[in-house]
Amino acid sequence: QVLLVESGGGLVQAGGSLRLSCAASGRTFSMYTVGWFRQAPGKEREFVAGLSWSGGNTAYADSVKGRFTISRDNAKNTVYLQMNSLKSEDLAVYYCAARGGAIITTRPYDYGYWGQGTQVTVSS
Repeated sequence: QVLLVESGGGLVQAGGSLRLSCAASGRTFSMYTVGWFRQAPGKEREFVAGLSWSGGNTAYADSVKGRFTISRDNAKNTVYLQMNSLKSEDLAVYYCAARGGAIITTRPYDYGYWGQGTQVTVSS
Protein backbone atom coordinates (compact mmCIF):
# COMPACT_ATOMS: atom_id res chain seq x y z
CA GLN A 1 0.00 0.00 0.00
CA VAL A 2 1.29 3.44 -0.93
CA LEU A 3 -0.20 6.76 0.17
CA LEU A 4 0.82 9.81 -1.86
CA VAL A 5 0.49 13.46 -0.84
CA GLU A 6 1.39 16.28 -3.23
CA SER A 7 2.42 19.79 -2.28
CA GLY A 8 4.08 22.82 -3.81
CA GLY A 9 1.40 24.05 -6.15
CA GLY A 10 0.37 27.67 -6.31
CA LEU A 11 0.12 30.78 -8.42
CA VAL A 12 3.07 31.78 -10.56
CA GLN A 13 3.62 34.19 -13.40
CA ALA A 14 4.37 32.90 -16.86
CA GLY A 15 8.08 32.22 -17.16
CA GLY A 16 8.38 31.42 -13.48
CA SER A 17 9.18 28.19 -11.67
CA LEU A 18 7.61 25.86 -9.15
CA ARG A 19 8.73 22.63 -7.56
CA LEU A 20 6.11 20.07 -6.73
CA SER A 21 6.74 17.41 -4.13
CA CYS A 22 5.05 14.06 -3.63
CA ALA A 23 5.59 12.47 -0.26
CA ALA A 24 4.92 8.76 -0.07
CA SER A 25 4.26 6.43 2.78
CA GLY A 26 5.16 2.79 2.61
CA ARG A 27 8.57 1.34 3.14
CA THR A 28 8.69 -0.23 -0.30
CA PHE A 29 8.12 3.01 -2.19
CA SER A 30 11.57 2.74 -3.71
CA MET A 31 10.33 -0.26 -5.70
CA TYR A 32 7.60 1.73 -7.47
CA THR A 33 7.80 3.58 -10.75
CA VAL A 34 6.31 7.04 -10.37
CA GLY A 35 4.63 9.47 -12.67
CA TRP A 36 3.30 13.00 -12.68
CA PHE A 37 0.05 13.66 -14.49
CA ARG A 38 -2.05 16.76 -14.89
CA GLN A 39 -5.62 17.60 -15.65
CA ALA A 40 -6.64 20.97 -17.01
CA PRO A 41 -10.25 22.20 -16.80
CA GLY A 42 -12.42 20.36 -19.30
CA LYS A 43 -9.61 18.08 -20.41
CA GLU A 44 -8.58 14.52 -19.77
CA ARG A 45 -5.80 13.63 -17.40
CA GLU A 46 -2.49 13.54 -19.25
CA PHE A 47 0.98 12.20 -18.62
CA VAL A 48 3.64 14.76 -17.77
CA ALA A 49 6.72 12.87 -16.59
CA GLY A 50 7.76 9.48 -15.28
CA LEU A 51 10.68 7.99 -13.41
CA SER A 52 11.53 4.34 -12.96
CA TRP A 53 11.98 2.89 -9.48
CA SER A 54 15.75 2.80 -9.94
CA GLY A 55 15.86 6.37 -11.18
CA GLY A 56 17.66 5.22 -14.28
CA ASN A 57 14.90 5.91 -16.76
CA THR A 58 12.82 9.00 -17.30
CA ALA A 59 10.12 10.00 -19.73
CA TYR A 60 8.51 13.33 -20.50
CA ALA A 61 5.59 14.60 -22.49
CA ASP A 62 6.75 16.57 -25.51
CA SER A 63 5.02 19.66 -24.17
CA VAL A 64 7.28 19.81 -21.09
CA LYS A 65 10.60 18.46 -22.38
CA GLY A 66 13.44 20.78 -21.55
CA ARG A 67 11.35 22.66 -18.99
CA PHE A 68 10.32 20.06 -16.40
CA THR A 69 12.52 17.63 -14.49
CA ILE A 70 11.36 14.67 -12.44
CA SER A 71 13.53 13.28 -9.66
CA ARG A 72 13.20 11.19 -6.55
CA ASP A 73 14.85 10.83 -3.20
CA ASN A 74 14.11 7.32 -2.02
CA ALA A 75 15.68 7.97 1.35
CA LYS A 76 13.01 10.63 1.90
CA ASN A 77 10.27 8.72 0.07
CA THR A 78 9.70 11.81 -2.04
CA VAL A 79 9.31 12.52 -5.74
CA TYR A 80 9.79 15.99 -7.19
CA LEU A 81 8.73 17.79 -10.32
CA GLN A 82 10.78 20.89 -11.04
CA MET A 83 8.86 23.09 -13.43
CA ASN A 84 10.65 25.96 -15.15
CA SER A 85 9.58 28.43 -17.83
CA LEU A 86 5.96 27.87 -16.96
CA LYS A 87 3.35 28.73 -19.56
CA SER A 88 -0.34 29.48 -19.30
CA GLU A 89 -1.08 26.08 -20.83
CA ASP A 90 0.60 24.40 -17.85
CA LEU A 91 -2.32 25.46 -15.68
CA ALA A 92 -3.83 22.28 -14.24
CA VAL A 93 -4.20 20.10 -11.20
CA TYR A 94 -1.07 18.01 -10.92
CA TYR A 95 -1.15 14.48 -9.56
CA CYS A 96 1.59 12.08 -8.66
CA ALA A 97 1.02 8.40 -9.17
CA ALA A 98 2.82 5.15 -8.54
CA ARG A 99 2.81 1.70 -10.07
CA GLY A 100 4.63 -1.48 -9.34
CA GLY A 101 7.39 -2.58 -11.66
CA ALA A 102 10.09 -0.84 -13.63
CA ILE A 103 8.19 0.30 -16.71
CA ILE A 104 7.11 3.91 -17.17
CA THR A 105 3.79 4.14 -18.93
CA THR A 106 1.80 7.17 -20.00
CA ARG A 107 -1.65 5.71 -19.33
CA PRO A 108 -3.29 6.81 -16.11
CA TYR A 109 -5.05 3.47 -15.62
CA ASP A 110 -1.69 1.72 -15.35
CA TYR A 111 -1.07 3.48 -12.04
CA GLY A 112 -2.71 2.06 -8.98
CA TYR A 113 -1.87 4.75 -6.46
CA TRP A 114 -2.71 8.43 -6.71
CA GLY A 115 -2.35 11.55 -4.65
CA GLN A 116 -5.11 14.08 -4.15
CA GLY A 117 -3.59 16.62 -6.54
CA THR A 118 -2.17 20.11 -6.22
CA GLN A 119 -3.30 23.14 -8.23
CA VAL A 120 -0.85 24.99 -10.44
CA THR A 121 -2.05 28.32 -11.79
CA VAL A 122 0.01 30.30 -14.28
CA SER A 123 -0.87 33.93 -14.89
CA SER A 124 0.10 35.64 -18.11
